[in-house]
Amino acid sequence: MAAAGRRAAAAMLALATTLAAGTAVAQTAVAPPGAEPAETTAAAAPATAGIALGNTGLSLGITPSVSSDYLFRGISQTRNNWAVQGTFDLAHESGVYVGAFITNAKFLASPYNNTRQELDILAGYRFTLADINFDIGYVGYLYPGQTKPEGTQLNEYHELVLRANHTIGIVKLSGTFAWSPNFFGRSGNGFYLEGGADVTLPLEVTAFGRLGYQWIERNPRFGTPDYLWYGVGIQREIVLGVTAAVGWYGTNISKRECVPVVDRADGGQRICEGRVLFTLSRVF
Repeated sequence: MAAAGRRAAAAMLALATTLAAGTAVAQTAVAPPGAEPAETTAAAAPATAGIALGNTGLSLGITPSVSSDYLFRGISQTRNNWAVQGTFDLAHESGVYVGAFITNAKFLASPYNNTRQELDILAGYRFTLADINFDIGYVGYLYPGQTKPEGTQLNEYHELVLRANHTIGIVKLSGTFAWSPNFFGRSGNGFYLEGGADVTLPLEVTAFGRLGYQWIERNPRFGTPDYLWYGVGIQREIVLGVTAAVGWYGTNISKRECVPVVDRADGGQRICEGRVLFTLSRVF
């Protein structure tokens, strides 16, 4: 389900790893990782040094990944199936950047939802103030090829996002706040707050933890109540720059409240349940 409106919740810490993920609700279903470590989401994609483009002051970062699921804020965007994704980040030395995130996606709805891919458009400005790294940005969640059944809504929506992170010794703390004026599936104002931490361990292993809360104005249209999600896991570079991450992710949404679809999933879906998520990614 789309990571429905991210309303101003309490401030939490977010950890941004090399993956991204998005939650999209399919006409009372869910969409693509707000930035779960090991999830894959455009909005969560971290800035990288990238490939310098001559003397232009520009650098291009490319992060392909494959994951056992596409989670966005704890909810599967592929109906519990594998996802192949790519994040592109074109950044200027001034801090201005544009980018894109693309992934396969799949939602259940009545009479139907023919979404098969998600394209997120990114733009923003990164800067450092008092040893804290900030990222003020925009994310447009688009679903190319989706057609709208009569009486339903398109999935696409837009968000303004503020991220910050600060490193203290072996611990990196980060937080994210996002607001959408009309969240996934036209579900009204969406507010999202997330916090997390990355801890550097021996043997080049990084442990991560995430906690986020999503507020949604029109819960019936989105498909779930306001909810909390969490994720914990570890990651490590294994060979030739490829990073492997494994973690456990879950939400506090019961199956009955998880995007029920009339005549197709009256008792709710399994896309909000806890699960192990495995991801391989490579940053260029």
